[in-house]
Amino acid sequence: MPQPLSAQTIALVKATVPAIEAHGLDIVREMYARMFQNPEIRDLFNQSHQDGAEAQPRALTGAILAYANNIDNVTALVPAVERIAQKHVGLQILPEHYPHVAEALLGAIRAVLGDAATDEVLEAWGEAYWFLANILIARERRIYDEQQASEGGWNGWRAFRIDEVIRESSTIASFVLRPVDGGPVMAHKPGQYLTFWLEIPGHAPAKRNYSISAAPNGRTYRISVKREPQGLASGWLHEQAPGAVLKIAAPAGEFFLAERPERPVVLLSGGVGLTPMVAMLEALVQSGAQVPVHYIHGTHDRDTHAMRAHVRALAEGQPQIRVTDFHQTPLADEVAGRDYDHAGLITEEWLLANTPAGEADYYICGPRPFLRAAVAALSLAGVPSDRIHYEFFGPADELLAA
Repeated sequence: MPQPLSAQTIALVKATVPAIEAHGLDIVREMYARMFQNPEIRDLFNQSHQDGAEAQPRALTGAILAYANNIDNVTALVPAVERIAQKHVGLQILPEHYPHVAEALLGAIRAVLGDAATDEVLEAWGEAYWFLANILIARERRIYDEQQASEGGWNGWRAFRIDEVIRESSTIASFVLRPVDGGPVMAHKPGQYLTFWLEIPGHAPAKRNYSISAAPNGRTYRISVKREPQGLASGWLHEQAPGAVLKIAAPAGEFFLAERPERPVVLLSGGVGLTPMVAMLEALVQSGAQVPVHYIHGTHDRDTHAMRAHVRALAEGQPQIRVTDFHQTPLADEVAGRDYDHAGLITEEWLLANTPAGEADYYICGPRPFLRAAVAALSLAGVPSDRIHYEFFGPADELLAA
């Protein structure tokens, strides 16, 4: 463990909270501008999160503010630290990258806060940064070591060939990936993701995380990707055919199914958020788990409903598994009971009335509005936070605070 922060550092960092609240986003913008002058550091980041909506800058601003507010109670940040460490491992962040971030952050604080950024304030923030950085570096080292030691595991970027492309819906395709070296692949935890280094002609390298949509088999991975209307990476990936080679980091992520579930399991997803849920459902069937399982999925209509037949086949002959589909706006020729179970959105009332909220573990994945509504409904209904597990695509945002 790193040396505890000094009382003076804690006091100075907490004293800057009002300034961070007022100017934090400007500080983060300046920090990224400084970091991205170095192409090596720039290419570590998913540039889609630096778009006009400033998702990543806003998320980092919130994280810095949370750290400042909890600087004297770091244990409150443990879940966030684990999430960050897992993301860093996927992106192949290494100890030598941390000084670049420190230099950019402290330089940005000085540039934005001006005279208010005294030497004492900058020294305190430098100490606070390295305190957290050393915690992350140590945790990331353990994850890298676990990956390397696992059968079929690896560090860095490994070449995989697209073995098969499966059109799952009008917008989602699955890609079966097999290592070019012919070796085994490490067993992921159902719910985890792979990080891809995509070399798209005419663009800087793109980093993307895609959830693994199949249970572990030791030979291949499967991802299922929605083609976004303006998505550089997803659009390019949907144009790839079997034989294309991709660079992939080992599985990572803090969102995954318990190894031996002892309580009922609710798998709740919206849209392409079904990808980790299918992996979890496959794993539950393969392991012969006998706990009640509720698989609940919402999508627009039959054309956008991916992997429906596969999910139904998994549940067939499994009396402990209940599958329920919601189509928000069914097509004119869709038939309730054949193409879907319920029309409209998954409501709070339906969810609480039809799942065992008093005892179940909930695993949730989908668009931000879907997640906010589901997490809020379950929390307000009294479901403990340690039984609400969720994953969202993109940088962490105000969902965590909610």
